[in-house]
Amino acid sequence: MRNIIAAVCIQCGEAHEAGDHTYTCKKCGSVLDIKYDYEYIKSRLTKEKLASRNDYSMWRYKELLPVEEGSVLTPLRIGWSPLYKVDRLGKQLGLTNLYIKDDGQNPTASLKDRASGIAVVRARQAGMSVVACSSTGNAASSLAGSAAAMGLTSFIFVPERAPKGKVAQLMIFGAHVVSVKGTYEDTFRLSAEAIEKWGWYNRNAAINPYLLEGKKTVSLEIAEQLGFKAPDYVAVSVGDGCTIAGVWKGFKDLYEIGFIDKLPKLISVQASGCCPINRALETGKPIEWMEENTIADSIAVGVPRNGEKALRGVRESQGITVNVSDEEIFEAMRILGAACGIFGEPAGVTGTAGLKKAADQGLIPKDAVVVSIVTGNGLKDAASAQSAAGEPMHIPPDMGLLLEEFKKRNLIK
Repeated sequence: MRNIIAAVCIQCGEAHEAGDHTYTCKKCGSVLDIKYDYEYIKSRLTKEKLASRNDYSMWRYKELLPVEEGSVLTPLRIGWSPLYKVDRLGKQLGLTNLYIKDDGQNPTASLKDRASGIAVVRARQAGMSVVACSSTGNAASSLAGSAAAMGLTSFIFVPERAPKGKVAQLMIFGAHVVSVKGTYEDTFRLSAEAIEKWGWYNRNAAINPYLLEGKKTVSLEIAEQLGFKAPDYVAVSVGDGCTIAGVWKGFKDLYEIGFIDKLPKLISVQASGCCPINRALETGKPIEWMEENTIADSIAVGVPRNGEKALRGVRESQGITVNVSDEEIFEAMRILGAACGIFGEPAGVTGTAGLKKAADQGLIPKDAVVVSIVTGNGLKDAASAQSAAGEPMHIPPDMGLLLEEFKKRNLIK
């Protein structure tokens, strides 16, 4: 691929040829980062050329993606999710320029579709017919959906606590689903052993460096939707670190090719019950294992395998960390729904929960341009949505009792 120079180790700096089976550093075993030839890309991509394209999906940024020219692309419309200016919510938070990027509107209802789109294209490009991953839910359903659309076979490993709605989605897409009786770490380890044994294409984003390149397209879209004016802050829900690292990579790519003239600060948000990346950022110590104790299943990762990339991104951006309780996550679900009409799952709204907390603490200037990425739709985890929303009014078919209940709730005068 002319646009890629090498796959470079983030620890020792060893450069590797960017091949289909090059996942980790052959010298030290650490994760790799895809290094682009920005001068070549600048000769092929301009803002004017981009504006003339009618393909409103992640593939409109093909010059910045690790796919061969002429590759068969997934037919699903991944990307170009809406970016809403949410003045009502902004007023509640004391922010005058607040935007919500609703990535729950992707084909399988999460940001993870962006990574899986890259995975199935590269698998087909390499002549492979089976793809596999471990996941707490969203990466799994996104892979199963994209694999089905491309005619590939998928094997998905999920911890047994994965929400039933997400597992049902996998089954509907025809995936071979293995529910593992253990933690996400147990699930990841078993999937890695199976992938190595049978030689399947590895869609585990924490290992496969190309998948982060799909996730970064959310930033490319945000910048374009804002007229190539980078926001001041971007709030991101954080689990294994791959998404926030991808967000940072996307903005850096645009900066390197001259499409934006500044970089945003990242707001790294984790659940208090599982925040190993934020803890490392706050203490300056290495990432250490934590229990996976949160209702936000998609970011409940006690051993984050892309943690170093996440640490680097937050530090380079001079960003901030925020940890939120499960109740604060539920509150974010409610306020996004009531103020914006956006339905997010717990992990999907964690970034917004952290943004609210940071705004309440005065950590964000009131006139700053702020984007919060909602990474997954609330229908992914209906049980949690029910817990957050509470019960409806239960009334017999009697107008008198209805009036009485309305008055009790101060709904009418």
